[in-house]
Amino acid sequence: MIWTVLDMPNLSTQLLQALTPWRNANSWHVALSGGLDSTVLLHLLAHLRQTHSLPALSAVHVHHGLQAAADSWPAHCQVLCDSLAVPLQVFQVQVRPGASLERAAREARYQAFEAVTQAGEVLLTGQHRDDQAETVLFRLLRGAGVSGVAAMPRERALGQGHLCRPLLDVSRAELETYARAHGLSWVEDPSNTQTDFSRNYLRHEVFPTLTKRWPQAAASLARTAAHCAEAQGLLDELAQQDIAAATPHTEFSWLGLPSLALAPIAGLSAARQRNALRHWLAGFTQLPDTDHWAGWETLRDAREDAQPIWTLAEGQLHRAGGHLWWLSGDSLRQPVAPLAWEQADLPLSLPGNGQLRLLGEIPAGPLHVSYRQGGEVMQLAQRGHRDLKRLLNEHGVPGFVRGRLPLLYRSEQLLAVANLQGLACDPCGRWQLQWLPTSSDQGLS
Repeated sequence: MIWTVLDMPNLSTQLLQALTPWRNANSWHVALSGGLDSTVLLHLLAHLRQTHSLPALSAVHVHHGLQAAADSWPAHCQVLCDSLAVPLQVFQVQVRPGASLERAAREARYQAFEAVTQAGEVLLTGQHRDDQAETVLFRLLRGAGVSGVAAMPRERALGQGHLCRPLLDVSRAELETYARAHGLSWVEDPSNTQTDFSRNYLRHEVFPTLTKRWPQAAASLARTAAHCAEAQGLLDELAQQDIAAATPHTEFSWLGLPSLALAPIAGLSAARQRNALRHWLAGFTQLPDTDHWAGWETLRDAREDAQPIWTLAEGQLHRAGGHLWWLSGDSLRQPVAPLAWEQADLPLSLPGNGQLRLLGEIPAGPLHVSYRQGGEVMQLAQRGHRDLKRLLNEHGVPGFVRGRLPLLYRSEQLLAVANLQGLACDPCGRWQLQWLPTSSDQGLS
């Protein structure tokens, strides 16, 4: 077989070249399903390490428990790994029920991959060029943008380490040729033939028709993914510049909440606004689809004295004081109160709301901490009694903070409002009330 001599070294060379950036990794873990692509990937690497200096090699198999046929796959993978002298870890995972079984299985699988991939380590998966082409077409049919059509990235962060897909330039036919030449056996997932799954329908019904008319369809679609990945890289660079220009300058930075200055973002074109916000929000939440971006426009265009909210999957975007604020988790919950502060010389832990402390001479008690309910009045030196709502307005306190600001009381007397200049200390400056919110990672000044 002439191709064995000529083509097999080329496949090995392609793999080594794709893995060049990761040659100094602490270890390589191969995601081994037992299927064709991961079997060939592991076999190639096991043989390459005989002639090249490579990181420590191991395999990871995830058993989803979704079908009876899969029960024999861990044993199959173990036989393969034993024959190659490669250690194998098997993870049994629980797949959460939901609308998309494919998505739930993928999430469970990648949670296992994250758990095994430590700092300085790389997880290698066997997705190939045909997989990439199917992903591009699938996402095009769903109306994806540039990021979606870029399909599967060649590399990305995974837990404390990285994920790499070194076979994206290799066709399934090439992998099958290699496997048969080396007498490899692999498992076939019975669900891969079920065309009620969208990906399988594309693979079995659509792609054969496409490649009959355009033999290079898979290669062309994979090339489209590469072009879109490059374009997305440029969009990310532009977003980073726009976000840097919107770095907030606010006296409420001690809140520790992600925020942006509104004006620099609102001054961009509509497309650049969405691009910048997509990039920024991607670190906090699942991004909205095209139809739901109207929520951004409503928030952006609300009148100046309004405090609009855009609710997203994992939290809310608020507009207040000329800034955009991202709130999630405890920031959206009303904290528990009142709390007795029996040892005021020690920090007080506020359930779901960080920590409170008194600096300086501790005021006489009994002291307790509460939160705003409405109608509070505070005695101020040279100003007399003042309504707390008016004082918060004077300080420009964002609405979403007001119900979380700790208030220090002695019996029924409101002594201080945490962190607000002129309201957080006694008239003589003998003590000061300081609050470190849950979300804040900054020290108090």
